Amino acid sequence: MPIRCSNRKATLLTDAVSRAADVLKEHRESIDRLDAILVYTLGERFKHTQAVGKLKATHDLPPSDPDREAKQIARLEDLAKRADLDPEFAKNFLNFIIAEVIQHHKKHQE
Repeated sequence: MPIRCSNRKATLLTDAVSRAADVLKEHRESIDRLDAILVYTLGERFKHTQAVGKLKATHDLPPSDPDREAKQIARLEDLAKRADLDPEFAKNFLNFIIAEVIQHHKKHQE
C-alpha cells in the first residue's frame, strides 16, 4: 500500500535534504582546504628533511637516528591524544614519514 505524503510533509523533507546537502558541501570544502594544508605542510617538512639528509651525507652521519625517532613518535602520540586523534594512527603516520625520510637520506649518501 503506497504511503501518502502531504505537500507540507514533502516540502519539509525536501528542505531537510537540501539543508543536509548544504552542510555536506561545507564539510567537504573544509576537508579539501585541510587536505591542501596537509600537502603543503608535508612539502615544507620534506624540504627540511632533504636538507638534513644532505647535511648528514656531507658529515658522514647515519641516515637514521633511532633515539630522535622514538622521541618524535612519543611526542606525536601525546599531540594526537590532545587533538582527539587516535594515537596509533598518528604513530603509524609518523612511522611512514620517517621511513620515507630515511630512504631519502640513504640516497644522499650513495
